[in-house]
Amino acid sequence: MTLQRARQLLATQASFGSGYQRNGARLILAEVAKEHGQAEADRLIRELSLDEIFGIQVGTFVAK
Repeated sequence: MTLQRARQLLATQASFGSGYQRNGARLILAEVAKEHGQAEADRLIRELSLDEIFGIQVGTFVAK
């Protein structure tokens, strides 16, 4: 998944802001961390304020 596509999907999830979208956002971030590294996932969390919207903290996703 490209970072641009991940950003679009996460923005859509954030616009709805419910618990179901939180799970979707977590899956997207896990994929970003796996493909692009933790730093990129953290950057998207900060950029889209996912910590405020969903309570997702920076450093949550560890790429394996």
